[in-house]
Amino acid sequence: MKNGARKTKNTAGIILDTSLEKKWLSLGVITSVAGSTVSSLIPPLVLADIIDILSKGEQPGTGLCISYFLLLLLSYAFESAKEGSLTVFGQKTATAVRRELCFKLTKLKTETLAAEDPGALVSRFVGDVDTVESLFTSGIISMAADVIRMIGILAVIAFKNPGLAILTLPLIPLIFIFTRSVQKKTLRSQLENREATACESAHIPESIRCLRTVKNTGAEAYMTEKYDSFIRRSYAAIEKTNFFDAIYSPVILIINALAVAAVMLLSASGNGTVLTLFGMSVGTAVAVINYVSQIFGPIESIGMEIQTVQSAVAGLKRIDSFLASDERSLPDASLSGISDNSSLPVASISDTTDISSLSGDSISGISDEIAVSFENVCFAYTEGKPVLNGLNLEIKAGEKLTLVGRTGAGKSTVFKLLMGLYSPQSGQVRIFGNEAGDVGDSERRRLFGCVEQSFRAVPGSILDNITLGDADVSRGDAERALELAGLSEALATLAQGIDDTPLSPGLFSQGQEQLLSVARAVAADPKILLLDEITANLDAETEKKLLAAIDRAGADRTLVSISHRLYAGIGGKTFKIS
Repeated sequence: MKNGARKTKNTAGIILDTSLEKKWLSLGVITSVAGSTVSSLIPPLVLADIIDILSKGEQPGTGLCISYFLLLLLSYAFESAKEGSLTVFGQKTATAVRRELCFKLTKLKTETLAAEDPGALVSRFVGDVDTVESLFTSGIISMAADVIRMIGILAVIAFKNPGLAILTLPLIPLIFIFTRSVQKKTLRSQLENREATACESAHIPESIRCLRTVKNTGAEAYMTEKYDSFIRRSYAAIEKTNFFDAIYSPVILIINALAVAAVMLLSASGNGTVLTLFGMSVGTAVAVINYVSQIFGPIESIGMEIQTVQSAVAGLKRIDSFLASDERSLPDASLSGISDNSSLPVASISDTTDISSLSGDSISGISDEIAVSFENVCFAYTEGKPVLNGLNLEIKAGEKLTLVGRTGAGKSTVFKLLMGLYSPQSGQVRIFGNEAGDVGDSERRRLFGCVEQSFRAVPGSILDNITLGDADVSRGDAERALELAGLSEALATLAQGIDDTPLSPGLFSQGQEQLLSVARAVAADPKILLLDEITANLDAETEKKLLAAIDRAGADRTLVSISHRLYAGIGGKTFKIS
């Protein structure tokens, strides 16, 4: 199954899949957590025996002393292994979540993606995913380990000093209630900070995008004050969080000290009844103090971990909400007619359909077959004035057509509808007789090749920029495309060839970059070539070379071009959109 055919997972599914895929890592997490919990309970018991022996004026055995230090070392080793394995597991999970978010982006409707706030989208990939990682490094698993450790400590204390267990038990729910109160307030502050941060992130690109309007209207002070207000909101929320964090630990430590002091006083009271519950040897007293410190430590950690879990849950909800966004529907459709003659069999398009099997070797001249048709198409980006209102247009297979018209008339919108990126509010857009929106993602590049006003490079070599990582586009396909674009001779001089030469800024002139754009567009042998103002930024000589390359690349293909000027440039017909 190709990547585009699978369904988007939610975060629970991603976490489960990561756990199963990284089974040895998962086993390591479980082992280290269990080992850390158990090994932390044993050293105080051994230390108590050593001190009791010393209090009797005797010498503890060398083996007993060595075993104490070995147990401490083992406890530290397990604790280190726990922290390391949880960190790695959290990173693996965060990587899987980001990968799924990226996959979701490819499935969204164009209008849904365009409506997304850039700052909020970035915060999902960064801040919210970071909370997923913290869910493991300092969240739910650590909390479970601390609960088990606390239960184990209570059991040992009850055995060693029943009175202390009776004294400690009522404190635990009180501390828990205090912890919950603090954490709820902290979570509220964190959400306020996250919202303010998202607004900050969105405000900067918005200001840059509208910079000319801001300057023309003299709105610099307004935009600055607006940005400052977001920063103040974020700062106020962080201050609240810091306050709650600052008061929590001291309160827990004071309760810890008071509990130890009470036990020490009761154990020294001399009352027989009291000593029945609180009496203990010197060694036991040392062990009990150690355990009391240990039991309040997990309670404090649980409080912090609750905060982490709550913050992570807020992030998970935002991620799941994004992953549940409506996707482009790709219903099964019968593709009849992407061919050179009408006698070819009807085939169904899907993510696994081979377009070449439907379309023949080439289009010989202009046939009677309709490659593109707009039937009474109406489209508007918002509920306002429609961009296109009742557009009717037919382009035959192998025909060359240039769309002309004023800025804002809807020329680029025609391209977006043609490629199925948007759906019309009414009317139909058909490609070889079939709905444009029914074309699968994996087949779109083999139907459409698009040359834009300027070349947009991707990180990688020249070959990477031609194939765009498409496994169906071979090196031979890339070489043929470069030859059609007229770049073979220029690239033959490169010492590292197209495979290993990085496409760095300044390597090619603007005209050569446009020729690369042509090569990229035809590399997958598309049936329809779309040209979007390709000569707008070129001088006359470079334009001549580019049009010659288009003439070669467009042979036996349907060409649709956008131009502000009233001459077609590529030849063929013109169609004015007003």
